[in-house]
Amino acid sequence: MSTNPVMSDDSGALEQATLDLATLGIVNEPRRSRRPDEGLQAKSGHGPARVIALCNQKGGVGKTTSTINLGAALAECDQRVLLVDFDPQGALSVGLGVNAYDLELTVYNLLMQSGVRTEDVLVKTNVTGLDLLPSNIDLSAAEVQLVSEVAREQTLDRALRQVRDDYDYILIDCQPSLGLLTVNALTAAHGVIVPLECEFFSLRGLAMLIDTIEKVKDRLNPDLELDGILATMYDSRTVHSRQVLSRVVEAFGDKVYDTVISRTVRFPETTVAGEPITTWAPGSGGAKAYRALAREVLAR
Repeated sequence: MSTNPVMSDDSGALEQATLDLATLGIVNEPRRSRRPDEGLQAKSGHGPARVIALCNQKGGVGKTTSTINLGAALAECDQRVLLVDFDPQGALSVGLGVNAYDLELTVYNLLMQSGVRTEDVLVKTNVTGLDLLPSNIDLSAAEVQLVSEVAREQTLDRALRQVRDDYDYILIDCQPSLGLLTVNALTAAHGVIVPLECEFFSLRGLAMLIDTIEKVKDRLNPDLELDGILATMYDSRTVHSRQVLSRVVEAFGDKVYDTVISRTVRFPETTVAGEPITTWAPGSGGAKAYRALAREVLAR
């Protein structure tokens, strides 16, 4: 009998999760280290944008935090970045100091009203080179209303095509579900970044998310790729965090970003401040981590 039944149960479940990922055919080549400047090339001008959906059907995994701070870090690298708040909770907008309830137009109007242009909804943030398409609870109605629309899965894609040439990156903060809004985001995207909390329950749903990505790729968006897995809320002091990260690397290999986002009290502070950690606490470990992630994204 095991002297540590909790660890034993988790270990067995982690083994099963790894097998689930393997059955989807996503076990990858061995991971390799990258130089921080590997693949970076001088770029003249801006656009057309690479559209990246940050997606995970589990909430509380650092998805919105990663969207904001990766976007801000890319903007520091002289990239023009558009952030799309595609979650009815509107946390992305709040995290950038925008009260979407004070705005006449949000992403909901862009999706559901034919006369609204993408540029009509754009909001400038306090970060140079970083713009926002804000959202609020109204967006939750779009999930139902889009069902009766023709080509409903392409609604966001059509809207973003209006401004793709103006940006280098468009980052979509998806809601924590695999519903029609998330399918819209995946249909509009070139790539997917999956923020994954280094906890067992986050790992359990990963196979389901990968399956959804593959279905969208097969049926709606053949250009869609898994850009990478971003380990978040990592605590190097715990065996559990290290175990989960090890299994993800084992399953995904080079698809796992070298950058790991550790737990820190700084991130909740930035939400209250309404700005990215790169400007709120520019010398912090969190800011340095997202700058490192931006370099990896640029290099891929």
